[in-house]
Amino acid sequence: MRWLPDWLVPSRARSLPGQRWLNIALRTLHLCGIAGIGGGFLYAADAELWRGWLWLTLLSGLGLVALSVWSEGVWLLQVRGQAVMLKLLLLAAVDVWPQATPWLFLLVIVISSVVAHAPGRVRYYSVWHGRRIDQQR
Repeated sequence: MRWLPDWLVPSRARSLPGQRWLNIALRTLHLCGIAGIGGGFLYAADAELWRGWLWLTLLSGLGLVALSVWSEGVWLLQVRGQAVMLKLLLLAAVDVWPQATPWLFLLVIVISSVVAHAPGRVRYYSVWHGRRIDQQR
């Protein structure tokens, strides 16, 4: 992965003091946000009722992505990072295919669950390399 800059994909994984707890806090906020936006996606509830939950979901998700990329830039090339990009595309498809909104939302949840609990050989697989990628370089 020499073509990626060293600041993005360092030779060794980076960590912050308290990173595990920060990750747990962000993930917990993210799950609360997902629960809060469920009414909007599943039952077409008025956006004013769930807009705050949407912001919580987006900001906590952005924090999770930033933490993952900062820790291990290779995350972007692994299934776990690619799944996040796919989920964002599916949620963006709501504007194009509004009648499928509940199904798209549920598909995002299914992808989240499957990838989060899949074996390491799946989560760390790189579609770009055709194999599991663990090392930064």
